[in-house]
Formats: sequence, C-alpha cells, structure tokens
Amino acid sequence: MNTINPSKPSESMPKWMIFLFACACGLIVANLYYAQPLISLIAPEIGLDETAASLIVTLTQLGYCLGLILLVPLGDLLENRKLIVLTICGGILALFIAMLAKTPAMFLFSSLIIGIGSVSVQMLIPMAAHITPEQNRGRTVGSIMSGLLMGIMLARPIASLIAHSFGWRAVFGASAILLIALSMILWLLLPKRKPHATHHYFSLIASLWTLLWNTPILRRRALYQASLFASFTLFWTITPILLAGPQFKLSQQGIALFALAGALGVIAAPIAGRLADRGHTKIATGFSLAAAAIAFLIAQLGGSGSLIWLVIAGIVLDLGVQSNVVLGQRTIYLLGAEVRSRLNALYMTIFFAGGAIGSAIASTAYIYGGWTLVAWIGFAFPAAGFIFFLTE
Repeated sequence: MNTINPSKPSESMPKWMIFLFACACGLIVANLYYAQPLISLIAPEIGLDETAASLIVTLTQLGYCLGLILLVPLGDLLENRKLIVLTICGGILALFIAMLAKTPAMFLFSSLIIGIGSVSVQMLIPMAAHITPEQNRGRTVGSIMSGLLMGIMLARPIASLIAHSFGWRAVFGASAILLIALSMILWLLLPKRKPHATHHYFSLIASLWTLLWNTPILRRRALYQASLFASFTLFWTITPILLAGPQFKLSQQGIALFALAGALGVIAAPIAGRLADRGHTKIATGFSLAAAAIAFLIAQLGGSGSLIWLVIAGIVLDLGVQSNVVLGQRTIYLLGAEVRSRLNALYMTIFFAGGAIGSAIASTAYIYGGWTLVAWIGFAFPAAGFIFFLTE
C-alpha cells in the first residue's frame, strides 16, 4: 500500500486515480439530492405534511453541515483512508434506514444521517490536493469536481427514472449497494495519508473559529458560494414541483429529462480550474455570480409556461454555481497543507448552510408567492453576492 508524504506532493496524480476520485465523489454526493425530485412521492407515503416536505432536503443539508464541522477536520488528525471508508459506512447504514422508513421521524432522521455520511466527499478532495503539486492543482480539483457535480446533476434524473419503474425506496437501496462496492474499492486503492498532527480532537475543532476569524479570503469565498448555493437549492427544490403541477404536467420521466439537461453545466468545473491555474480567478468569480443572477431572470420567463426558458435557466445557474465552487476550493487550498481539511470544512459548511436556507424557504415561498416569488428570491441571493464581490 502506497503512503502519501503529507509535506511533499507527487509530481502528478495518475489519471486513473483522478477518475477514481471523480467517480467516488459523484456516487457519494448524489445521496444529498436523490430525494429532491421524489418529495411528492415520499411525503404522502410516510405521512409527512405538504408544508413540511422540504424538511427532507433541509435536514440532509444540515446533516452535511454537521459532518463538515465535526468529521471533516479529522482529515488533519487521523489517517485519511480509514476515516473516509468509515464515514461512507455511516452513510450506507442511513440509506438502508431511509429505504425501510415508515414514519416521518424515521425518514427525517435518516435524511440527517445521510447528510453526515456524505461528507466523505470533502475528505477525498483535500486528499487529492495533497497528492497534486500546486501548478496543476486547479486542473486536478476541477476534474474531480466534474465527477462530483455530475453526481449532483444526475442524481435527480436517475432517482426519478428508478422511482418511476421500481418505486422511491429502490433509489436508496440501490445507492447503499453501490456505496458498499465503492468502500471496498477505496480501501484497496487509496493511498494511506497520516497527517503530522500535534493536537487532539477538541483543540482541532476549537481551532476552526480561529482559522475563520484570521482568514478573510476564506470568509469571502465561502460567502460567495453560500449565496449561489442558496439559489441553487431553491431552484432545484421547487422546479420538480412546478413541472409536476397543472402548468406543465410532466411525469417523473419528464422531470428526469429536465434535470438531465441541467447536467450540461458540469462542463464549467474543469474550465474554471484551468482559469484559476492561469490567474483569472477574480474575473471568473464575477462571471459566476452574474450568471446565477441572470439565470433567475430567465427563469421568470419559464414560469409563464415556457419549458425551454426553464431549461436554459437551469443550465446557466449550474454553470455559475459549479464554476465558483472550484474557484473557491482552489483558492483556499493554497493557504496551507497542514490546515487544508479544516479550511475545506469551513468553506463547505458556510456554503451548504446557504443551501439549507434556500431549501428551507422554498416550499413557503412557492405556496404564498408561486414561481414568481421563488424566482425573485433566487435572483436576490447571487445579486447580493455580486454586490459583495464588487468590494473585493
């Protein structure tokens, strides 16, 4: 078994390993999004009230945030391969609980734990950054993020297609089986990485506040992405409900095809990584924030009955969100290898908190203001981020 020297990355990360990391990230992160297009199927079967249905998405996001704060920093303390595989095993258990859930409490609990278990993604990405030298880091992280973002975008159509043929419970069962296979592959093929740690767990967690306070670029990048991810989760929580409603009357298969079109935005991640490696992070950030805001102006047209405009809005939104997350990660990974896992945990926690806010207000906004209110709130998030960007 190979071992990574924490202080000295190899000359290049093998292509097969980049592919493995990308596939692993995609398979793991998809679990955060399987439930989004299935809310209208899951809620009535487990007895969850319509006004509380978006809690399924919100608790998954909150679980992810908890895992980011409590588990991801352990990448700076414990052997990484073992930590990653054990975290995936927690997610596997939660998926089986979701598959068997009969009550709202049981399913919502599993949603929270699915979120916590999915943070193994944010242990894999810093590990890849450790392996890769600085001059190629943006490209490598961008390529791996393509897999992660493909998992995000394909999760919805795949979930819809499986649920259409086999029911929604099969989605969670199939994912659990895939993760069992993945955990075994990662155990066999991942190199070992043991950090040179001089602190214990509680001092590690306590250091998060110090890092956040003393790293203004981390706060700025995280707030940019929080504004984008709030709009992202808002859009993708409500769009399936809009498409299944009386205006569009799409089936689960139709909703799946719509989400599949949105996956075209995945091409942005490697492009953003290359731009960052060439020193164009600032202009690319401005473009990402502006694109997300423009997407919701386009979405206003889609709400009047045009499916084409909705598809275009989804693609443009995903381009902006996916570009900016790579730009942010590449920036914070330059700040120090010894704190990389903690910096990544803080970055992801803040921007997923933004996502939790977006999904939490989604149902209420749609019930009281329809698609028009949803689209204007979606516009406000990246617009506020862009105004903040102008102070950079």
